[in-house]
Amino acid sequence: MTIQKMKFGMFLGPFHRIGENPTLALDRDLELLQWIDWLGYDEAWIGEHSSAGWETISAPELFIATAAERTKHIKLGTGVIGLPYHHPLILTNRMILLDHLTKGRMMLGVGPGTLLPDAYMIGSDPLLQRKRMAESLDIIMRLLTEPDPITYKSDWFTLNEAFIHLRPYNTPHFPIAVAASQSPSGLILAGRHGTGVLSLANLSDSFASNLNDFWKTAEDSAQQHNKKVSRQEWKLALQVHIAETRKDAVKQARKSAGFLQREYFEKTLGFPPMEGSSDKIIDQMIETGQCCIGTPDDLINAIHHLDEMSGGFGGLLIMETELGNREQVRRSYELIARYVMPQFQDSIRNLKQSIEWSKAKAPDFAELTKKTINKANKEKTK
Repeated sequence: MTIQKMKFGMFLGPFHRIGENPTLALDRDLELLQWIDWLGYDEAWIGEHSSAGWETISAPELFIATAAERTKHIKLGTGVIGLPYHHPLILTNRMILLDHLTKGRMMLGVGPGTLLPDAYMIGSDPLLQRKRMAESLDIIMRLLTEPDPITYKSDWFTLNEAFIHLRPYNTPHFPIAVAASQSPSGLILAGRHGTGVLSLANLSDSFASNLNDFWKTAEDSAQQHNKKVSRQEWKLALQVHIAETRKDAVKQARKSAGFLQREYFEKTLGFPPMEGSSDKIIDQMIETGQCCIGTPDDLINAIHHLDEMSGGFGGLLIMETELGNREQVRRSYELIARYVMPQFQDSIRNLKQSIEWSKAKAPDFAELTKKTINKANKEKTK
């Protein structure tokens, strides 16, 4: 592995079917966060969406504040906040407050805004969103790092002698990551500021060149701006569902995967339709590398494959799309924590070494034990 200790986390949109109780669905999200916190996952990224029905968290910072009170260790990030939808000073102050309330467990993930209905409803021009995202992040970084007040006028926000009145809990500030999937703009921006990167992953070999080109774009941008980007802070998100057998995993995910593709991605968002019946969609997804559905060993192999394709990345984020029922989803995360995470976090190397050492010494120790018992028996008969 290129990365010695990989992080594991969850990317929570969330994706909830229309028709069920939305309050209970949010409670289930919080319950799942508590579960993966107990299992030892490193981080969770929470989405921001205001339309399209499925992804029901419109204020990730509020969700994070609630989750922070119910968890102990896991870091919690916005995944991601659409910067063109927020005034940068107000957003920065909110994130600083959250940094304090979580005692430093907060992370800021940013993007241009992904759902066009969100942009449409507030009159934000999608063609300007990447430009505005870059402009906003420039200001946010200045607010976090420069002591002097900032005066700045944009075509969509104004700053008059603006500065933050509360320093971040983290020094010099909370971790920041830029979403980068469909264009190089996010990687260029991450390189310009030396931030982390959040990307979508695909297991297909044809995707390898994209991953290599992606990271090179970030490195080139960082070099141009005298910054550094770390592969350790590059997180790849992938749909994953794990069970004891591959057959069980596919069976559990079959119905949900087809429903999600047809009802959300195709009918709601307008994605090109996948061919075939809904119950065959999961097979196409597996074949084209869009997900890892199988056993812990299948995911171990998939991570090694992603590592080879990318040249090294720092964390795997499970894109939580509820491919099973409540118990099956919880079991999937448990299997990953028990059998996958240790393979990439250097937590069992010494145990393996100890076992092999003991096996090699076993004949000698057995002989010594025999001699010790014989000696004790002789002394007893005296």
